[in-house]
Amino acid sequence: MSEIKAPSETQSAGDVSAAETPPPDAPARIDGLMTARLDRLGDGVAGVSAPGLPVGAASARIACALAPGDVGGEVVLAFENADPMRPLIIGRLVERPAAPEQNERETIEAEEELTLRCGRASLTLTRAGKVLIRGAYVSSRSTGVHRIKGGSVEIN
Repeated sequence: MSEIKAPSETQSAGDVSAAETPPPDAPARIDGLMTARLDRLGDGVAGVSAPGLPVGAASARIACALAPGDVGGEVVLAFENADPMRPLIIGRLVERPAAPEQNERETIEAEEELTLRCGRASLTLTRAGKVLIRGAYVSSRSTGVHRIKGGSVEIN
């Protein structure tokens, strides 16, 4: 069984965990990272909770930008010298954004000109109302009426 070592003499009175002694069932070391819930946010310290985190380690120092809106979210903890009583918040977990809704119609707008391009093919829409279709091979098919209207229609 590992021993829990007392805080070193180099710790100052302002250290978050210097006055706390770990509970007897606390792990002696926490190597690596841990995720925890951000419970509260204060001046340079934050309240965190996680299974396996000693009760006395509920105050963690902060090494990243956190905002009041982050309270209730998950943060990533590292531990100074692997000491479970000295948690340090090194980041926050960002939730993956929900997939966008599938709309029946979508509008893409541009002020002057909009071009869709793939290889040697392109479709260009201009502010003046021109629709330019270019490609090595252009096919237009219809199962119903195929109507071509214009002031004048030129073929070849």
